[in-house]
Amino acid sequence: MKFSALMRSNIEWMRGEAKSVALCSRIRLARNIKNAPFPGWAKKADRERIYNEIQPALTRLPEMENAIINDPMDRFTQTQRQILVEQHLISREHASKSSGSGLAVNKNKTISIMVNEEDHLRIQVFRSGSSLKPLWKLIDKIDDELDRLLDFAFHPEIGYLTACPSNVGTGMRASVMMHLPGLVISEQIGQIIKAANKIGLAVRGLYGEGTEALGNLFQISNQMTLGDSELNIIERLNKVIDQVVEHENNARIRLLQEKPRLLADQIGRAYGIMLHAYSISSKEALNLISLLRLGMDLNFFPDTISHELDELFIRTQPGHLQMDLERKLSSEERDAMRADLLRSHLQKCPPPNFPIAI
Repeated sequence: MKFSALMRSNIEWMRGEAKSVALCSRIRLARNIKNAPFPGWAKKADRERIYNEIQPALTRLPEMENAIINDPMDRFTQTQRQILVEQHLISREHASKSSGSGLAVNKNKTISIMVNEEDHLRIQVFRSGSSLKPLWKLIDKIDDELDRLLDFAFHPEIGYLTACPSNVGTGMRASVMMHLPGLVISEQIGQIIKAANKIGLAVRGLYGEGTEALGNLFQISNQMTLGDSELNIIERLNKVIDQVVEHENNARIRLLQEKPRLLADQIGRAYGIMLHAYSISSKEALNLISLLRLGMDLNFFPDTISHELDELFIRTQPGHLQMDLERKLSSEERDAMRADLLRSHLQKCPPPNFPIAI
């Protein structure tokens, strides 16, 4: 296992263009081995047998050459598991797995494959920005390669068989992580969520299902996987993503025109707190970073800080803060370290340059 290499490498899928509302995209495929019990029903010996069948196939994938991780889950410490969740390389559920479960991650962390999570295989690919079509080409290629090496559970009428009925069919979940502070501040986000739900899309928080939308970050994804093709699902999702981007940009324009002082106050306060605070919680840090990114998008800050702000969304999380320490930190210690980290990074950022009209 090369966990130190994982920590040294950049989070490539979070390094998108400055002033982008759509930060990153992900496609996930659920696949299972034919005639084998699903992980939730399998005994330990079955899970270990399935893992030993799948792991060599992952090694043979050209896309996983020089993988930085291809290991069973019981080799990871609790802190390492937390970091993997924070970098979206595994689910919170997979972080609790042990014998018979595993993980493979490629060199630049744009491909992550979980073994024996809810399904035998959860194949994930990531890319910055709104990039679902290129991601589909990549994951479709990986799926074809694995299909030649493994015998997947497939029904000719309904498609791929999965542990959860909601994934039956294509087994695909496509999602885009979006930064929507304009819609949140203008109190329009509720309307967007309702509209998305009505057309069969899900809107979730930073870490997916059941999580809060911290830092004004929302994941928008398909819910339907049965009875349609992957490309049709992606096409519909892309249209909605484009509409949400337009709504967010319009909300920002209206705020600038109608409530410039409110914007300046929130962004200025965020800058001041991050520059001078000595204790900041994880939740508060995400919301403050979000406001600074909004300020950068509105040209109050130089866009040279874009990548740094995007990575701070991840680097300020609990697991990342205590990775290099030999003991578990208390929440108070983490809050202090987080504040120190933000202050040090903000030294490179000049004060916000608000328009004279404010």
